[in-house]
Amino acid sequence: MALLQIQNLHTYYGHVHALKGLDIEVEEGEIVSLIGANGAGKTTTLRTISGLISPREGRISLSGEDITETPAHRIVEAGISHAPEGREIFSTLTVNENLNMGAYVLGGDTDTMEKNRQRVFELFPRLEERKNQLGGTLSGGEQQMLTIGRALMARPTILMLDEPSLGLAPMLVKAIFNTIREINGRGVTVLLVEQNARAALKIADRAYVLETGRIVLSDSASKLLRDERVRKAYLGEQ
Repeated sequence: MALLQIQNLHTYYGHVHALKGLDIEVEEGEIVSLIGANGAGKTTTLRTISGLISPREGRISLSGEDITETPAHRIVEAGISHAPEGREIFSTLTVNENLNMGAYVLGGDTDTMEKNRQRVFELFPRLEERKNQLGGTLSGGEQQMLTIGRALMARPTILMLDEPSLGLAPMLVKAIFNTIREINGRGVTVLLVEQNARAALKIADRAYVLETGRIVLSDSASKLLRDERVRKAYLGEQ
């Protein structure tokens, strides 16, 4: 049984049919990547899984339990954390206060919260250096670290990352992807949406290719890196 299973998922924005029968499986311990052009439905997929959008049809299950109609805050409690596209940190709160917001599911367990904070600081030492600084004054790379760190404060089973490299310099992109590997190595399953298909496929175990709300290809990431269709459409090769 897959840790996360999505079956025949249909999601709409008004009359716009955004997801058209998605079937996705994520096994425990994997990094699974969703790649595709802008508007393919990648972000919508994550938002539907996390309960921010309700699907019109289909089933989402976590460890065999149906979570399709579960409210977003309960999905976090169940073990799925979502680091959204565009970072969406609280700019007028400090780094520490932003991290605290990610730990609300702990119900005021300050000891566990502090242990989780120290784990985040081990991954992102820069955040510890900036812990009393307002989120809005951080650099783009530091804000992305904070977004991921905030999602990790709930100690998720599955971490969903939406475009973590967006707008970052190449050196920072490399550092963020190395950190994603490290997070996965610590036992967190990762579902990664990423416009930088080459970087995503290099760290993923498996991947799905979305086009206009449908899965058109799925395979091991290493095979998709060599697939001629993927190389032409998403890796910029002729």
